Amino acid sequence: MPKSGAQIFVESLIEQGVDTIFGYPGGAVLPIYDALYDAKIRHILTRHEQGAAHAADGYARASGRPGVCLATSGPGATNLVTGITNAYMDSVPLVAFTGQVVTSQLGKDSFQEADITGITLPVTKHNYLVKDVRDLARIIREAFYIATTGRPGPVLVDIPRDVSAGLTEYEDPGPVNLPGYKPVMDPSPARVEEAARVILAAERPVIYAGGGVVNSGAHDELRRFAELILAPVATTLMGLSGFPGDHPLSLGMLGMHGSKYANYAVCECDLLIAVGVRFDDRVTGKLDSFAKNAKVIHIDIDPAEIGKNVRVDIPIVGDVKRSLTALCERLKAKLPGAWQEKIQMWKKEYPLTFEENGRLKPQQVIREIYKATKGEARIATDVGQHQMWTAQYYTFTRPRSFISSGGLGTMGFGLPAAIGVQVACPDEVVFSISGDGSIQMNIQEMATAVNYDLPVKIAVMDNGYLGMVRQWQELFYNRRYSYTELRNPDFVKLAEAYGAVGMRVARPEEVAPALKEALAVPRPVMIDFVIEREENVLPMVPPGESLDKMLG
Repeated sequence: MPKSGAQIFVESLIEQGVDTIFGYPGGAVLPIYDALYDAKIRHILTRHEQGAAHAADGYARASGRPGVCLATSGPGATNLVTGITNAYMDSVPLVAFTGQVVTSQLGKDSFQEADITGITLPVTKHNYLVKDVRDLARIIREAFYIATTGRPGPVLVDIPRDVSAGLTEYEDPGPVNLPGYKPVMDPSPARVEEAARVILAAERPVIYAGGGVVNSGAHDELRRFAELILAPVATTLMGLSGFPGDHPLSLGMLGMHGSKYANYAVCECDLLIAVGVRFDDRVTGKLDSFAKNAKVIHIDIDPAEIGKNVRVDIPIVGDVKRSLTALCERLKAKLPGAWQEKIQMWKKEYPLTFEENGRLKPQQVIREIYKATKGEARIATDVGQHQMWTAQYYTFTRPRSFISSGGLGTMGFGLPAAIGVQVACPDEVVFSISGDGSIQMNIQEMATAVNYDLPVKIAVMDNGYLGMVRQWQELFYNRRYSYTELRNPDFVKLAEAYGAVGMRVARPEEVAPALKEALAVPRPVMIDFVIEREENVLPMVPPGESLDKMLG
């Protein structure tokens, strides 16, 4: 019996283990939405397509499974672009489906037509325009395979309306066969052997771990590796939850707003072991002074990243989990010495601190959220000062517990991402930590949280500024606060208007009781934390400076 493209779409998603789609309907996807009406897939109706992409992204980061979003043609598809780019920059497995005008109208500037495959070509791992319903099942199977293997990333599938409405005799497309796409999973034994020799000879090793550790599920292997060679571990923003922040070998985050001891360790190491990272400019600072006295081992599944920004002495191309396992098999335990003593001295001499002056400080809020959740919450952030304070003052001890926009730095990511996290982890506490600027980028998703009874807790750091931009204006532009001061709505009334619980906190002693009350409510809660207006994120490496030239 013939099946429609929409029926094949639904069956293909079920075959891939998809249980949730985040989306927004429109004319070009009506056949698909009709098929979803009684499908065994949960559809979450967001209030904006960008919210759908970010929610699917958050779902993927928290669960380790690919996120799926769906939008109509034209503006619906283009509204996904920021979310797709965000997933691309942070290597998140995402499959985005878009509707398209019928094939006979392609290229004719038809109503709600946009060349979404052309638009997203630079920001997807791969994309497809399906022109024949007989190809749909094969393409969907390939899309999920590409998104989830090798270095993860977003794949877009554009489906014209006549393809989703068209009928065909369904045939199983068989196993995926992509001759030009063969990710290298196992590291070269010769490279591993060479790296092991260098590691055993090093006196001041540092492990620099990134999002690849989380994506590979290599947190146990990283911990074993670090303990075996007694190397301190500095993480990127994306790598924060890949190594327990309370471990004695943890240095926390390095880079522009990293800890002083992490940055000093990188500056003085004689061996830098980079694991699942891309040597981002926010980490390296001035390139020619980054780990300038160190040999560099770089482990990454994407060969294009190795040597792209920093000279590498020993490249290891392969899956992080498999590579660390292979390395551990060739190493023997090291004994503590002067390097470990120096690291501990730096930790005692340069702890992360802030001045407590009786006014509400954002660092206090983050610290109290950590205490109230016992460090066991899933935390999604927006982008800005609050994001850096969260990275500094919330100690992440388990993988996939920190969900944030790294490479693209997308304001408006936090709330919809937290919704995706809560859908993926329905029995866990999920916090969205945001700024008063970021939260208003996708505030409409409050309606989504309320509509689906998702008890996300939203902490708004309200300082009346676009805080990070204001900080740069203070430090580098003579305090000329050009268009960074905000006139905000009443966030309590706004939350209540959406049907959520709204609260306001303005004094330090109010923080803990408010959090306790919020956590006891099985509904979305927004807490407006009225914080000190001109508090800065410190330490800070000025742009273009080396990591040892920190302010604060």
